[in-house]
Amino acid sequence: MKYVEVVAKPTSSETVEKIAAKEKALDFRAGAVGEDGMQYMRLVVPDERLQAVLDALQNVLGAQPSARIMVLAVEAALPKPVEDESGSGEGKTASAIAARETLAEEAERNARLDRDYLLLVALSTVVAAIGLVKDNVAVVIGAMVIAPLLAPNLALSLGTSLGDIKLVRKSVQKLAAGIALAVALSAAMGAVLSVDLSSPELLTRTDAGLESIVLALASGAAAALSISTGLPAILVGVMVAVALLPPATTLGLMLGHGDFTLATGAGLLLAVNVVCVNLASKVVFLLKGVRPRTWSEKERAKRSMTVYIVAWLVALAVLVLAIYLRAAVIA
Repeated sequence: MKYVEVVAKPTSSETVEKIAAKEKALDFRAGAVGEDGMQYMRLVVPDERLQAVLDALQNVLGAQPSARIMVLAVEAALPKPVEDESGSGEGKTASAIAARETLAEEAERNARLDRDYLLLVALSTVVAAIGLVKDNVAVVIGAMVIAPLLAPNLALSLGTSLGDIKLVRKSVQKLAAGIALAVALSAAMGAVLSVDLSSPELLTRTDAGLESIVLALASGAAAALSISTGLPAILVGVMVAVALLPPATTLGLMLGHGDFTLATGAGLLLAVNVVCVNLASKVVFLLKGVRPRTWSEKERAKRSMTVYIVAWLVALAVLVLAIYLRAAVIA
């Protein structure tokens, strides 16, 4: 459940109370009017009704520039709220969906390109490169868990779901900068380090196949599901399953070492992971009903969603063809 605090004009109190009743809020309280002429109102809302409550409040309070809506998580409530046992099932389909505003705020943070992100990419690239060169599984997994490249991919997918072009642009810039830095740094390391081409950890990241596509699709879907349901702990497993940094590092190492055949395999694996994570996460956001609030925003998001999905499907088809052609050439 969530604790929603509203600060608005006293004339809105009755409307807010009606919203609380309609959306089956567990509790509603109207406080005293402050010296500034604004009134505090408090609602306790079930998780599955939070988005509906926020949308309704924004619709009625949108004309009040001084109005504020704040959402806080409720760690515990005593006595325990009585659940609705009417059997109607209303709102049950929306259960476990994080509020759109929460997802958007998290995506905005994930799309910021700053020095900390670049430093994290650089450090994790060094960790991954050493683990791959030394064939050290534990070190490679450590680099996977850091996973700095996963966040901008999810932010990109969410940005298209919400029709937020600014968020999409920032996510693409951050992802491109991260991949470019990882490849360039690992290429420099590949030029000076002794690279053992028989290393299983290294060779694994140069072999892109249909199983890689299935793994990336499943992991991308799991990543989107974890953040849309407010269960970020699942992301740790996803980071290990579909880490983008090891293939990017392998691509750089192979380029630095001068082995362009293996570099092509690593590049294909990296591209497969990026495309599949974005495609699968987009489908999950679509199925979970993550979309803008207003009609005009929904129309814009619908157009971007269509273009986005078609583009990723075409890219995936091209990658599948490239994988088959590469396998035929090697054979």
